Amino acid sequence: METKKRIGILTGGGDCPGLNAAIRAVTKSAIQRGYDVIGIQNGWKGLLDNETMTLDRINTSGIIDRGGTILGISRVSPFAIENGPQQVFDRFNRLNLKALVVLGGEGTLSVSSKLYKMGLPVIGIPKTIDNDVAGTDFTIGFQTAVQIATDALDRLRSTAESHHRVMLLEVMGRYAGWIATYAGMANGADAILIPEIPLNEARIEEFCQMLTNRKERGVNFSIVVVAEGTVLEGKIVALPEPDNSRAEDSTRLGGIANVLEKIIQQRTNLETRVSSLGYVQRGGTPVAYDRSLATAFGVKATDLVERKIYGVMTSLKGNRITTVPLEAVQDKTKKVNMSIYRVAEYFFG
Repeated sequence: METKKRIGILTGGGDCPGLNAAIRAVTKSAIQRGYDVIGIQNGWKGLLDNETMTLDRINTSGIIDRGGTILGISRVSPFAIENGPQQVFDRFNRLNLKALVVLGGEGTLSVSSKLYKMGLPVIGIPKTIDNDVAGTDFTIGFQTAVQIATDALDRLRSTAESHHRVMLLEVMGRYAGWIATYAGMANGADAILIPEIPLNEARIEEFCQMLTNRKERGVNFSIVVVAEGTVLEGKIVALPEPDNSRAEDSTRLGGIANVLEKIIQQRTNLETRVSSLGYVQRGGTPVAYDRSLATAFGVKATDLVERKIYGVMTSLKGNRITTVPLEAVQDKTKKVNMSIYRVAEYFFG
């Protein structure tokens, strides 16, 4: 009896809205093409530890609107484990897989690229709320995170206006300020601070003067959105003492808005408050755009499996679903398009 074709799918890195929609799309379109689908649980760790589940039409029904991932997730890299890559190949062969579909951000897709170069038939699907994966206009999860951040900014506006405050909202974005830029533009924020534009003394002084000018014009509040990876560059006059409460975990960023809060109050005497969305940005129901994008990427991935095209990532270019080589994505961070930022900048101050 002929063995049925099998493919695997895993989600790696951090969770984001839209993963389940992609898992559903890969599973159902693959089944229609005659494949069995094996879900790898808990990312690369699950592949190493043989944590798997069979995916079918039943257990992937009704999940298109669910946040998170039914497969679980982890940040484990096989390259950080002794003989990890070889273990990946061994497990892949024991599961009798034809190909592996990997949903991930820059880190997970970089691992996939390295494994492909070693001979693993892998296809990537880009997902991250940060939208910092090179080679695609948008990633799964980004639009939902932008909507969550925009909703928060809209709500902060009424509080800022009522209390005559400067309100800072810190959003995710370690190395690229996509969420801050798009949410700030959608809200009409009075300033957007992102990693791509470091804050030196001159920029901070200009920023504080803008806030003061608004007050003098009779505008008694301001809304500022800050990406967590925004950096202070050079010597900053009267910089507040650093908060070392999180020093034990150097992998976590954030807290820049708290520093800016103190700087603003010192230099402007304006009452300033900080809110931070944190992991709220990753959770909950994906917006329609992310569900649709995830579905299109999932179907494209199974089409690539059928055509034996590996070592590529699904990609959105304009309104077209296409592919880019995983090698073009490996170890790259997509920075904010400054032409988009300049549009938002027209409305600062």
